[in-house]
Amino acid sequence: MALLSYRSKPHCGGQGVYVRHLSRELVDLGHRVEVFSGQPYPDLDRDEITLTKVPSLDLYRDDDPFRTPAREEFRDWIDVLEFAHMKSGGFPEPLTFSLRVLRELRRRRRDFDVVHDNQVLGWGNLAIPRTGLPMVTSIHHPISVDRRIELEAAENGLARFGKRRFYSFVGMQARVARRVGPVLTVSGSSKFDIVRDFRVDPSDIEILPLGVDTSVFHPRGERVPGRIVAMASADAPIKGVDVLLRAVAKVATERDVHLVVVSRPREDGPTERLVRELALGDRVRFVSGISDDELGELLASAEIAVVPSRYEGFSLPAVEHMASGTPLVASRAGALPEVVGDAAPLVEPGDVEELAAVLLRLHDSPAERERVGAAGLERVLERYAWRAVAQATVDHYRAAIERRDYLRRAAAGRTSAR
Repeated sequence: MALLSYRSKPHCGGQGVYVRHLSRELVDLGHRVEVFSGQPYPDLDRDEITLTKVPSLDLYRDDDPFRTPAREEFRDWIDVLEFAHMKSGGFPEPLTFSLRVLRELRRRRRDFDVVHDNQVLGWGNLAIPRTGLPMVTSIHHPISVDRRIELEAAENGLARFGKRRFYSFVGMQARVARRVGPVLTVSGSSKFDIVRDFRVDPSDIEILPLGVDTSVFHPRGERVPGRIVAMASADAPIKGVDVLLRAVAKVATERDVHLVVVSRPREDGPTERLVRELALGDRVRFVSGISDDELGELLASAEIAVVPSRYEGFSLPAVEHMASGTPLVASRAGALPEVVGDAAPLVEPGDVEELAAVLLRLHDSPAERERVGAAGLERVLERYAWRAVAQATVDHYRAAIERRDYLRRAAAGRTSAR
């Protein structure tokens, strides 16, 4: 199978994590997998997995965002389109990746049995079935939700205009989603949002939760007193890091706590400014670029974990925290109640006071921390395993292939009847 992902950041962001674990389990089940990805490229866990790089102009690289490429970097009209789209304030990657990968799949259509799109939803996707390749599409959650939250957080009219332009690709994704065929999503909450925002027929959507790598995320012994850990994009309003920082600042006036956030905030961006405003310099640490084992150790070293998001379509970090046996506090937002069940206390998204109160209560009660941590670990072991996710995904691949073959037979029958 061809697994498509327009960007696949290895250790944060659901797309890269999904590609990494799903491809590994598919290969372990005996299938051949080729990953097609733009930058940043994924880390893949098996030598048998082929990574085919579909390079963009990499206009959003961490060390040089919104860069102007040198003239010799432009290879064709798609590169020109990508740069022009970015310069006009849009986000071109889903569109331009879909065009590039369509060109590649047309050339190699006999190499694959099925194509799995990991939330690209670009115009080029609509032409992939015309090559004869059946396709399955994963939508972790509709990006319309991110757009809505970013617009609400915008400080003025100019900022709102910029956000609307950046998220203009969402309209394309909605129209492609309605026409692309079978869709997999990760939760009932995400299915509802896809139907509401993208107007996809509910009968075309199947729910298939994500898994967790328990060889990395598991309890590891002693925990660091007062340590609170979160994994979230620091400057994205949807992730609620601002709420967590304010809550920790309140708790820190009464208790000896410190926060570790797995993320890299923008230099002098909103998160760094808020840390200075709250005088949290010695209470907050941001870490990034760490290995899987270091991440597993960090999560298992915390006394409390937090997912403070204003929305989540699923939340792999929530499952990874629970797999580490770390007592979790999560927002009552999106799919989080569905994912954590009764294994974590829930707070209203954006409510600093409620989050601070729950953090203080857990900090003061080792018995409650032990109970919540054990409940989370039990829930993970019962419900979330990548092997089961891969096996169920293969069933959807087979169904897509059978549907393609059925339509071919029906078309041939109509032709012969004439």
